[in-house]
Amino acid sequence: MRKHFAGLALSLATTCLSISCPHTVEAQTPAPNRFVTDSLDRYIQRGLRQWQIPGLAIVIVKNGQVVVAKGYGTRAVGKNEPVDANTLFMIASNSKLFTGTALAKLEDEKKLSLNDHAVKYLPGFRLYDSTASRLVTVRDLMGHHFGTKTFQGDFTFWDSNLSREEIIKRMRLLKPNGEFRKDYGYCNAGFVAAGQVIPAATGGTTWEAYVQQNFLQPLGMTNTYTGTAGLAQRSNVAIPYSNTYGPLAPVPFDEIDNLGPAGGIVSNVADLGKWLKMQLDSGRYEGKQVVSWAAVRKTRDPNTLLSTRKSTAFPMHYITYGLGVFSGDYNGKQIYWHTGGATGFVSNTCFVPEEQIGIAILTNNDNQSFFEALRYQLLDSYLGVPYTNRSAQLLKGAREEEKALKATVARLNTRVKKNKPALALSAYAGNYTHPLFGPITIEQKGKQLLVRFATHPGLTATLDYMDGQEFRTTYSNLTFGIYPAVFKVEGNKISGVELKVNDFLEYDPYFFTKG
Repeated sequence: MRKHFAGLALSLATTCLSISCPHTVEAQTPAPNRFVTDSLDRYIQRGLRQWQIPGLAIVIVKNGQVVVAKGYGTRAVGKNEPVDANTLFMIASNSKLFTGTALAKLEDEKKLSLNDHAVKYLPGFRLYDSTASRLVTVRDLMGHHFGTKTFQGDFTFWDSNLSREEIIKRMRLLKPNGEFRKDYGYCNAGFVAAGQVIPAATGGTTWEAYVQQNFLQPLGMTNTYTGTAGLAQRSNVAIPYSNTYGPLAPVPFDEIDNLGPAGGIVSNVADLGKWLKMQLDSGRYEGKQVVSWAAVRKTRDPNTLLSTRKSTAFPMHYITYGLGVFSGDYNGKQIYWHTGGATGFVSNTCFVPEEQIGIAILTNNDNQSFFEALRYQLLDSYLGVPYTNRSAQLLKGAREEEKALKATVARLNTRVKKNKPALALSAYAGNYTHPLFGPITIEQKGKQLLVRFATHPGLTATLDYMDGQEFRTTYSNLTFGIYPAVFKVEGNKISGVELKVNDFLEYDPYFFTKG
C-alpha cells in the first residue's frame, strides 16, 4: 500500500481486503489451457531427459477442479515402477505453511497471539543478541529475519540426532551478520521453535498431532505423513537421487523428524491437490470451513520484505514472506508459493487465488531447476505471459554451474598425489569440537584420515592429502560435497581444521578446534 494514496482510496482498499477477498469456489468446467492440453506431456518428458530427473508428479487445480494429477518417469532408475499421483515424496519446506497455518489457527482460537513473546511458550529461549532475545515473538520465529545468514546452522541440525529442544537451545549460538527484523536469512531452526510453541499453547498437543487432526484428517489427506522415519519402507515411494558430485545415483533418505515443523512432511500430489483447493477457497474444503479466512489471510500477510525490485527474468516486482509462504506479483496477479529441498528431492507448491489456480510439483533429483521452470511455464500459460521456454532459460545457467563445479572438483582430484604431509598422519588424529556443531573425531585409516560426526549417525568423511595443510574431503553422503579440509598448525602441532559442506546445506565453513 502506497502512503500517498488519498484517504478514500485507502479506505476502499482496506474494505476490499477485509470483505471481498474470500473466494467462494463453485465447481465449473475450466476453459482449456492449450499448454496443459497440448504440450504439457512433451514438455515434462523433455525436461526429465534434459535435467536427468527419474520421476516427477504434478497436480493442477483450476476453478475448484483438479485438471491434472499424474506422474511421469519412474520412482527408481532401471525399474518398472512408474510415478503416479499417489507416489510419496518428501515435500521438505513446503511443510512450513502447515506450521504457519497451525499457529494462525491457534491465534484465531484465542490460544495464543502471534505477537506474544516467544519466551512465554519457550522458557529460556534466547538468540545470540540479548535485545533480540527479549523482543522476538511467535511471528518472528517464522519470519526468517533474525539477522542470521540463509541456512546458518543447518550443517549442525540437518540429519542430526539432536532433539528439537537442543536445536532451539543452540539457536543462541547462531551469530548474526545482519540486524534483527531487518535482514533476511532463511532459518529452518526458527520454524522448529515455532512448532514447539504448539504443545505449549495447547496443553501438550504435538506439532504432528495438531497438523494431523486439524488439516490432514479434515482434508482427507490420508496418504500424507508428518514424519520421515521409515519412509523407505512405505509403498509407492520415490527414491531420492542426486548428480551434483558425480553420475546420477540414489542417495540416503533424510531423517529430519527433529526438523519436522520446518520440513518433515511426506506427501503426494493427490493429497496436495486437496490442500491447494482449501487455499483457493479461503480455508474451505468441500463446503466445510477447515481454517477460518482470518487465519488463512494471516499466513499470507507480509512478515518480511525480501525485494521490491523488478525481476530481470520474470514478470515480478516484489517478494514478501508470510507465515510459511512467499508472496509476489506475476504479470499483475498476486501469487503465493514455497519450494522445498531435501536430499534427493525438490518440490514446489503455488496458488493464485485471483485466477483460481493451484500447482504442486514433486521431483526426485535435488540437482535441477526444472521443477521451478515448470511452475513458471504454467504461470505464464495461465496468466497470459508470452511464451518463453523457461526450462531452456534456466538450463543454460545450470549447465555453466555444473561445468564450473566439475572443474573445481577435478582440480582437487589432481592435487591428491603420493606426496606426504610435513606432519605424520597420526598428528592429525584426535578429538575436535565446534561450539555450535559439537564434537567430531579424526582417526588415521591407512594413508587417509577418517572423520566421524557424533551428532550425525552414519555420516563420515574421508580426507586425502593434497598439499600444504589441505586434504580433499569426500563425505560418505556425496550430497554433502567434495571440498578442501584446511588444517591449522601452531607450534608444529595441529590446532584445528576447517570443514565445508555443500551450499545446499550451509554456505559457511566450520572451524573445529582440536582439544
